[in-house]
Amino acid sequence: MIVWWLLGVVFAISCGLTLVLRRYALAKSLMDIPNERSSHSVPTPRGGGVAIVAACSVALPVLGGMGYLEGASLLGVLGGGLLVAIIGFADDHGHIDAKWRLLGHFIAAAWALYWLNGLAPIQLFGERVDLSVIGSVLAAFYLVWMLNLYNFMDGIDGLASTEAISACLGMCLVYWWFDATSLIWGPLVLIGAVAGFLCWNFPPARIFMGDAGSGFLGFILGALALESAWVRPELFWCWIILLGVFIVDATWTLMRRLLRGEKVYQAHRSHAYQHASRRYQSHLVVTSLVVLINLVWLLPIALLVGAGWLGGGAGCLIAFVPLAMLAWKFEAGVAG
Repeated sequence: MIVWWLLGVVFAISCGLTLVLRRYALAKSLMDIPNERSSHSVPTPRGGGVAIVAACSVALPVLGGMGYLEGASLLGVLGGGLLVAIIGFADDHGHIDAKWRLLGHFIAAAWALYWLNGLAPIQLFGERVDLSVIGSVLAAFYLVWMLNLYNFMDGIDGLASTEAISACLGMCLVYWWFDATSLIWGPLVLIGAVAGFLCWNFPPARIFMGDAGSGFLGFILGALALESAWVRPELFWCWIILLGVFIVDATWTLMRRLLRGEKVYQAHRSHAYQHASRRYQSHLVVTSLVVLINLVWLLPIALLVGAGWLGGGAGCLIAFVPLAMLAWKFEAGVAG
């Protein structure tokens, strides 16, 4: 019972601290000013994602002390996430050169992978694949891409928050259904923390997440997926499928911009979700459609993969092909 009370406390901490951060941002003029690359039209305070970081930093060690989380996983996932958040916080308040940010991100990834024992053997099209050291290198790039793509996808009101909540809710169902409930507490804490922030970020947003929050979320979600692979390889693919909207949009956009020789680290508004928000003239509509895709399309596929009725690689292909078609339809990677 005390665990459920703790999740309520997480929500309250996040919601209350977001209000404090909003007032702080207004007082210090920490504002996101609209420009030609923005998807919003009103100056808005930024940095509210620190509330998510703070709430998780309180709750996860408490759960670890109660025996609900393993110490190694807690050190790896939360430790790496905090380093990413610190880098993002510093960048929100000034500017850190891209190469130094990237170095910090890889250090955070290496820290997490050390405690998580690298990349677990995975099932790929019916074959068990153990990549050993190469797998750990690939996993580091995966974590760095996950945290950066989450930053890229945090561009309209409520999108990054609802993506995290719907993906974590989906994985909680997968964990419960397939008897992996020992993994359920990390996603539940994220749900509580992000829901508290969403009270202020729901369209029309009164505060933005900022790099500290978005990078932290992307890193934690990526690390939770790696952790789950050590319990059952299929669970890793379930995470990837449920995060498919963000993975496909961000990767498609990046590749298209690379092929045109653009500087991919520069701000832009050419993601599919950004084109869609301009077409429909509503952040709420696009955010709601992404949640609908997650629940109606991606969750059933994740459940099939979790049950072993569908392989992880095949499940990703089935899930991602329509998403790639949507990315093409909404001109992901085309300057808007």
